[in-house]
Parts: sequence; C-alpha cells; structure tokens
Amino acid sequence: MRKLVADRDRGKIPHFGRVLIETSGLADISPILQTFSTDRALGGEFAIEVVLTLVDAVNGLRNLDKATEARKQAILADRLVVSKTDIADSKATKKLMAKLKELNPRANIDVAVEGDIDPKHLIDSGQDATAQRHTGFVAEASHSDGISSFVMREDTPLEWPVFQRALDTLVSLRGPDLLRIKGILNLAGSKGPVVFQAVQHLIHPPVELAAWPDQDRGSRLVFITRGVPEQQIRDLFAACRALGYVTGE
Repeated sequence: MRKLVADRDRGKIPHFGRVLIETSGLADISPILQTFSTDRALGGEFAIEVVLTLVDAVNGLRNLDKATEARKQAILADRLVVSKTDIADSKATKKLMAKLKELNPRANIDVAVEGDIDPKHLIDSGQDATAQRHTGFVAEASHSDGISSFVMREDTPLEWPVFQRALDTLVSLRGPDLLRIKGILNLAGSKGPVVFQAVQHLIHPPVELAAWPDQDRGSRLVFITRGVPEQQIRDLFAACRALGYVTGE
C-alpha cells in the first residue's frame, strides 16, 4: 500500500481514492485494523471507512457456532452481507439473520444474490441509519466468548486531555480486551467532528472533519470489548471528567 501511494504520487499508476482489502474466509481482521494505527505512513494516507463481513447463508449458522473467528468478524463489522440466500433453506436463513442481529445490532444487513449489491455499500457503513433505529446510538448486545458491545454518548463538548487520560488508562489496563472502539467526538475547540478509532492497545490518529453532517453534535463511541464490563468503562470516564474539572479550577 505504501508503494501504491508512492507510485500514484509519481504518476506511475492512475489516481485512486480508495483501497479495498479482502481477507481469507476465517481471517482475524484485528491485525489489519492495528496496522493503520502502528504504521505512520499508512495512517497518514488512509482511514478505515467500512469493515464489511460476508456471511454464507448455507454455512453461516454452523460457522458462527463453531468458529470464534467467524463470530468476531460478525461482531466487528460495520456492515454485514448475506450471500447464497437463493440456494439456502429459508428457515435457516431467517435463523441466520436473527443470529447476526443478536451478535451485531448496529450493523446494516444486506442480501446479495449472485453478487448483486449496491456498490456504495462497500464504502458506506450505513451507521447513521442504524443509529436512528436504535434511538440515538443507544445499543447494547452481549455475545458469546465474553464479547460485549455498547455505545457511550456525551452531549457536551469533550476536553481532549481528559478524554485522552481516560483512554490511556483504559488501554494500559485492558488493552488486549478492547477489540474495537470507533465513533465521532465533539471536542472543545474543534469546528467539525473528530473521527476516532482504536484497536486493542493501538489508537489511530484522530481525524477532524470539515463539518458536522447534521444538527446532532453529540459524541458517540462504540465499544466492542472482551470481558470488560460496560459500567467500569463508564465509571472510568466519569472519574477522569471529574478529575479534569478539578484540575481546571
């Protein structure tokens, strides 16, 4: 990918604005997400737009029951695409859809028959529409393997030093169990929303966007964790906010 950027900038290859990475069937995608946090050259050029997981309607239920990697892929996805529904048993397909919604209530689920899917779904996570269905990013789910997810929202602007102190503490204590953190922040002093992503102990450089997409300017962070209780994370952020206010005085 670094070579692609260099060749593009030298005019050796046509301009491109996006790169699609396809993994093998039961790959662990965490190392790929981590790479964009640890490699400064890549992190400076690329930002993760969509994590899309393709689920086979014929074998999907069996894979989700037997393979940890399959469940993890479904849980970490921004968007899910179910294939082979035209040859799968209809009852099994309904069970699969219900299972996917249980594992990842935030993700949009699309059905692709013979590869027919709107191309924009490869670059659009659809999270805004999902958030509206879950009443303002309020969503909770418990999964197998001790994996759970929740959304933390804050309507008042955040002070970056306070937020960073809380994140640094959380990462130092439970880094390996922070499977993914993603969302947008309303930081004091920023004109637009700040896109934030972290994978385990690696934090991707925050990116400030030019403007908010709508009138809702609350910070929303999705936490996908393994064995880390939601209340402990909320208590940690509350404690750091309180400490920040005391320090500010």
